[in-house]
Amino acid sequence: MKLQKSFPNEFNALFIILFLLLFIGLAGQYSASGGKFEGQTLRHLIKTGIGLVLLGCVYMTDSKFWSSFAYLFYVAVLFFLIIADLSGIVRLGAQRWIDLYFFVFQPSEFMKLALILTLARYYSMLSFFETGELKHHLYPILLVLLPFLLIIKQPDLGTAVLLLCVGVGMILAAGFPLKIFVSFLISCLTICPFGWFFLRDYQKNRILTFLDPDRDPLGTGYHILQSKIAIGSGRVFGKGFLQGTQGSLNFLPEKNTDFIFTTLSEEFGFVGSVSILLLFAGLCGCFLWGAFAAKNKFSRLVCCGLGILVFAHVFVNVSMVTGILPVVGVPLPFLSYGGSSSSTFMISCGLLMSLTKKENRGVIF
Repeated sequence: MKLQKSFPNEFNALFIILFLLLFIGLAGQYSASGGKFEGQTLRHLIKTGIGLVLLGCVYMTDSKFWSSFAYLFYVAVLFFLIIADLSGIVRLGAQRWIDLYFFVFQPSEFMKLALILTLARYYSMLSFFETGELKHHLYPILLVLLPFLLIIKQPDLGTAVLLLCVGVGMILAAGFPLKIFVSFLISCLTICPFGWFFLRDYQKNRILTFLDPDRDPLGTGYHILQSKIAIGSGRVFGKGFLQGTQGSLNFLPEKNTDFIFTTLSEEFGFVGSVSILLLFAGLCGCFLWGAFAAKNKFSRLVCCGLGILVFAHVFVNVSMVTGILPVVGVPLPFLSYGGSSSSTFMISCGLLMSLTKKENRGVIF
């Protein structure tokens, strides 16, 4: 009774989807760790528990809080991004993390939430006619470009592209003139080839490998080739839990983080892969429901932005491990190992609940 009083019935679908994804994520980490609960699996469970606590805290926070402190949140995370660029921890050739002694976190993950809240706050203050004028979109574009450039410098192309997708998606949803956007997009595609000269060597190699994975099967093409082998070997129903050979024999790289979907696909096959994608589709549906059910413009835009965030992560990650897109460092929500990523998506679900509680819901529902 107390649980139902704290979390109303309208969030039942969200909770069912969320806990199924968390269970699958824990099973995937257990498998990727070779059937060992200690170490990586235990840490993933602890981080999941912390994330659930954050979800509850965010839900219990008044919705007006997020609007009032949106700009402050953005400035704070931007400050940490600058610190990360100047003196952050270097891992795998990237300088993305900050060590606060009692925990290590990645500011770029939290910038996704800060950007969504800030853009929603800005556009919630504009009228319908003002959003139709280009001059009112210059400030939001600057808000997107600042963290984008800082994250590119780390370098973290995957997170930077996702941040750009979320920012552009929200600006369009707020009412950016479609004709101007199409003209700008065509212009960007025209000059896109010149961007090749500004890419780092490893980024060029990823694109070349994407176009021809067999050009370097033991080097840059190794990841995607092993991923395709693992996914294909799972066939319809998979090899069975803990029976995956590519993962257990360590042929599959980053099997507990960016390539966790591959680990699960090998063991549960096509049926399991489609089931996971359907769960994510249901989760995106919950955010879409929130965008329609929310009472005010700020809440609607936040729910819209969070839905774009989840969809973009799933689309890029799954496309990456199946060879549709070049390999970039993008985690799969709730399934990949990582504290900052897990906290970000838990907070996202808490925000959805906080902004769509009965007292914050529109009259159409």
